[in-house]
Amino acid sequence: MKLLDYLQAANIPFNDISLYKQAFTHSSYANEAPGHLRDYERLEFMGDAVLQLYVSEFIFKLYPDRPEGQLTTLRSKLVREESLARFSRELGLGNLLYLGVGEERNGGRERESVLANIFESFIGAVYLDCGHDEVLKILERTIFKHVDDLDYDDIRDYKTYLQELIQADDRRSVTYMLISETGPANAPEFEMAAMLEDLTLGTGKGTSKKRAEQQAAKDALTKMAKLNDINVRP
Repeated sequence: MKLLDYLQAANIPFNDISLYKQAFTHSSYANEAPGHLRDYERLEFMGDAVLQLYVSEFIFKLYPDRPEGQLTTLRSKLVREESLARFSRELGLGNLLYLGVGEERNGGRERESVLANIFESFIGAVYLDCGHDEVLKILERTIFKHVDDLDYDDIRDYKTYLQELIQADDRRSVTYMLISETGPANAPEFEMAAMLEDLTLGTGKGTSKKRAEQQAAKDALTKMAKLNDINVRP
């Protein structure tokens, strides 16, 4: 009933309540509950793609004179884990989570990676259920109003820096590939590879895919620094 009350209070004209329940179902809960429940990972995938497009469109129109590199950096910082976790807290999404016993006990409701994931899965659910306009209403309450006031100085965005270095000499893009996922549902560890076509630039591990990607980018930058005598920043 809590989820239904939230959607009604947020004036979201939902049609399929089961889609939103899936958006807030952590894998630990899905694994413990009887029957076959889907967790939020597929909706997280959808939400991530929606955010990339809508945030890109918004800042493209907001800053008509900024070059591609600056827009890429801004978008990356707006949709990275720390930022999405903040927006998730602003919306109170953590209270809606369905968590397994162990994940609840270990503080999963306040974990940055989980909060970022459910912001994306929530966006994915709203997009599939209600469409473009309702997604924009949520983004206007969160990401769009914070474009100029988030403090990014303490965020080390190795992925953006790596992409900028690659694009300085080559128009190709760095992609990230999952190597492995180990550990229990309430404490997973992901290993990702930073790829340039078939070449592995670096690898990294983290408690979320996004953190592992940052570590993979950092590893790639460290290796490039040794080869080319560049500084690894930011």
